[in-house]
Amino acid sequence: MASTIKRLLDHLKEAAFYSQKDLDSIAKTLGKMAESVEHGKETYSPHLLTLLQTRLDQCQKQLAELHHELSFLSPELAPTHETLVSILRSTAAANTRSKFSSLEVSGFKNRLIEIKASLENGNLLASGETAPQGQELVKILLERCLKWVDIVLDRRGKIDERFKDQYDQLVEIRNQLDRLAMTQAWSLRETDLYIIQRKLNYIDECRVNGNFLDASGQPADLHAQRTLLYLIRRSYALIYGLLISSEPVSEALLPIYNQLQTLRKCLMEVKESGGVSTSRELYPYSMKLNSIDNMRVDGKFYIGSDLPEGQGRVNELLAQCYDLCYELRAAADEEAAAKQDDL
Repeated sequence: MASTIKRLLDHLKEAAFYSQKDLDSIAKTLGKMAESVEHGKETYSPHLLTLLQTRLDQCQKQLAELHHELSFLSPELAPTHETLVSILRSTAAANTRSKFSSLEVSGFKNRLIEIKASLENGNLLASGETAPQGQELVKILLERCLKWVDIVLDRRGKIDERFKDQYDQLVEIRNQLDRLAMTQAWSLRETDLYIIQRKLNYIDECRVNGNFLDASGQPADLHAQRTLLYLIRRSYALIYGLLISSEPVSEALLPIYNQLQTLRKCLMEVKESGGVSTSRELYPYSMKLNSIDNMRVDGKFYIGSDLPEGQGRVNELLAQCYDLCYELRAAADEEAAAKQDDL
């Protein structure tokens, strides 16, 4: 996770455009990771924790630098800045779709023209005092958006043939991650994202002084450079999103996880069909839950002497099953008590 965040922060800094929402999410994740390091002092190797803490410190330092850049934005300018970031990313996304839509990108251009029209003597209209640095930051981003939209409309989604191989590889990585994100990837193996990120890292590290070079050592033009960088940034963002939304479950824990997933599905079906008549009907589910719960040692699922990855995900699912059982039992007991009162 720390290495993914570091890569993402590097690319946000290089791109020089990002939103406060991007930084808020990363800050929250780093905070949780710092808490985990603190809680793990009695469990994990001091050398491992020192290494992780060093990486977290590097991320926090870079995050603070990015926060500093946005600190110049006044509250009045922040929404416009957010809109421009969104348009720039949406244009980049449209540029990499299998079927290019001039209509879609032209719509982005029209929105940019509207924003530019709101300028008065070169300054964005805003109530009260605004920070000059904030004005300049937004104006530079606006001009960058307008230039990029024109380039994309001119190229119509066609990448320079010299960089077609890298483009195809990155599109495949992005699409693979998109598919995982859409399915929530609840059963991701611990190696899934690692293998994908290794491929991504390799392509990213092939750059020379930040530039993609062709076979003869010539740098990519602006369109190819930005297109490839967008795909890399988007892929790192998707990996980050998958990591924070669904902790990968190791293969060793998958049998337990799958049992709990099936159990939860059954309990949900019982709930949606009207619940149970008596709490006795929940006995088989409770027995299964207890048998799985008894496999834990100090709240953790060990496989031999190993502590597999995915503990939080499995424990969360176990807790959900217990909650469903409790709700069904409480509803059945309440209904039984109501019937007793009617007698």
